[in-house]
Amino acid sequence: MGDGSSSVAAAQRALEALHASVGKLSQEYGDTLGVRRLVSDVARLSDDLVELGPPDPHHKPGPVPEELEEIPDVEYDASMWTDAEQEGFGAPDRHAP
Repeated sequence: MGDGSSSVAAAQRALEALHASVGKLSQEYGDTLGVRRLVSDVARLSDDLVELGPPDPHHKPGPVPEELEEIPDVEYDASMWTDAEQEGFGAPDRHAP
């Protein structure tokens, strides 16, 4: 079994677990719009996985994306905006004629 096949098998196992979870949600919530969408989404993902077929043997994997940089959720220093223009108001030192 090649690397592509093991990736497909892992994705299939994850989809089966997701399908089971959505089935439990369906029992808990009943036939709601959200549940119907989840059922549809899982079915579409399963169809997409089947549609992939075997991987192209000539495909060369691209570079692994760099790790994302986390930006802290803190207030910016107010001095950063000192001479900034407010959208719709123009620069604070300009007045309409």
